[in-house]
Amino acid sequence: MTVRGLTFICALGAVMLGNVAGMAAERVNAVRKPANGTETLPQATDVRVGGDDKQTRFVVDLSQKIDLAAFTLADPYRVVIDLPQVTFKLSAKAGEQARGLVKAFRYGLIMQGGSRIVLDTKGPVRIDKAFALDAADGQPARLVLDLAPTDRASFLRTISLENRSPRNSSAKPNEATPQAAADPRPLIVLDPGHGGIDNGTKAASGEMEKDVVLQFAVTLRDKLERSGKYRVAMTRSDDTFIPLAERVRFARTHGAALFVSIHADAIPRSEGQAEGATVYTLSEHASDAEAARLAEAENKADVIAGVDLTAEPGDVANILVDLAQRETKTYSTQFARALVGELKVTARLHKNPMKAAGFKVLTAPDVPSVLVELGYMSTKDDLKLLTSPAWQAKAAAALSQAVDTFFTPRLAGAGRGSN
Repeated sequence: MTVRGLTFICALGAVMLGNVAGMAAERVNAVRKPANGTETLPQATDVRVGGDDKQTRFVVDLSQKIDLAAFTLADPYRVVIDLPQVTFKLSAKAGEQARGLVKAFRYGLIMQGGSRIVLDTKGPVRIDKAFALDAADGQPARLVLDLAPTDRASFLRTISLENRSPRNSSAKPNEATPQAAADPRPLIVLDPGHGGIDNGTKAASGEMEKDVVLQFAVTLRDKLERSGKYRVAMTRSDDTFIPLAERVRFARTHGAALFVSIHADAIPRSEGQAEGATVYTLSEHASDAEAARLAEAENKADVIAGVDLTAEPGDVANILVDLAQRETKTYSTQFARALVGELKVTARLHKNPMKAAGFKVLTAPDVPSVLVELGYMSTKDDLKLLTSPAWQAKAAAALSQAVDTFFTPRLAGAGRGSN
């Protein structure tokens, strides 16, 4: 393959992987309003679902009337409600019980200035009504959504008509990337998993994965920046959802030298107990059943957040068969080995600490990438460590040392080449 052909394939991959990002943001932008320090955010104070399989009504009580946009998505069947940024003050169990056409629902921030509610439905549905009411007669302002069953053909036809609208925006990581023009230091992209509407794993005591991994990523970022050897960017620096494809696109388009996605695993009680950190690299074939399970779960982030996946490439592997990907996989494995070597000194490791699986977030064909599961939120001892600032500092130091181990020979080689 020629260099020109290889460059074209990598560029095409970036475009294809980036297309999904705009899908998550366009309808939010239609209803979002700029959030500022002087503006009080609307509050969602209660929610209820009523009706049956023939007609289901979804109602949210609000502190004030707001704009909304509702649409449907397929495979799995979902209804998405986009709102301006809302503070959700709902019960911890809200969304877990099925009623009528609704199996479950979730809610949260989808981007700065925009919130989202995603309803999982039992089958194809049509939106009969979607509107907001002002407060009146002692009743709060309300969001009302009426759903009715429909057939799959009609459902897909509705989605096709909705998707004809132009897409002119994208949900992008909310932290500016350090400029590389006059700075030759390697760019490390840290990717705290989940965020916003996607909570990730939740511990029995209430701690959420999205918060734990963000706190760790900030600790690691500060550690790397203090060394002065690297530029560091984060795909998210607050509780915002970023689509998987956008995380990959961000690393690629900004010329990342290394991409580290940070997560914390959990397993159901029925499957026993596991503990310790694990480092994953990309593979079309999972190294074991647990790796396959985890990759499948992590790859559902966009579905959880109500991202339209129709524009996503059906077979990312087609982008990964060129020579650049082979070299990238080698570098990814080298860094993974260095990281396992450092972590075993300061952290507990899984019995099989180095694995591989088909994680979408690791699919950049030209950026060495790993996914680190710091531990298990479902294991009491691991959770105690994960939420300890002292442990996070030690683990961040180990990861920082692994970065040094990975880059030192490359930086030395670059220095010799410039003489």
